[in-house]
Formats: sequence, structure tokens, C-alpha cells
Amino acid sequence: MSDPDRLKRVDALLEGLDDVLPPPRVRSQLRLAANLTQQEIADAVGVKRLAVVRWELGKSNPRRPQRQAYIHLLKRLAERFPEAAELDEGMPTPASEGGSG
Repeated sequence: MSDPDRLKRVDALLEGLDDVLPPPRVRSQLRLAANLTQQEIADAVGVKRLAVVRWELGKSNPRRPQRQAYIHLLKRLAERFPEAAELDEGMPTPASEGGSG
């Protein structure tokens, strides 16, 4: 196998890593750090609020094309709020916070 072929295979592996969602708790932390509601996220991504609730609880994950939009949003939020992107074991879970977001 030639070096260019190897580089293409490595690039393909790295592109697959771009499609990884953070843990559900971090998804919620990022949204809260930006002072966004679940409805605002849902409207931006193109889903119902219940889908965002389920994503933040880890009950489901977004499917394409919403998945790409949601990952993009989370990455941008993580850039702006790096402290929220870290998993803090002491943080309450979204279900224990109360409210509808």
C-alpha cells in the first residue's frame, strides 16, 4: 500500500471521530452554559423538544441530518464554554434538575 493510500485511510478514521457525541450530561451542561432552552436547540436542529430531552437523558441519539447539526452546535458551544464540556461527576443529571428547559 502506498503512503497516499495510508494517509487517506487515516483521514477516514479521523473523520469518523468527528461524528462522536459527548456524553448526555455534557450535552445538557453545554446548553445550560449558553443559557439556551431545549426548545431553542430543537428549533435550530429541526426536531421536537422531546427529541432534545431524550438526547440529554441518553435515551436516544440524533439521526442524520440532525445529528450533524447537533454535533456542530455542541462543538461550537464547547469552544465557547470549555468548562461546561468537561464531565463533572458532581453535577446533577438533567432529570434531577427539574423544569422543562
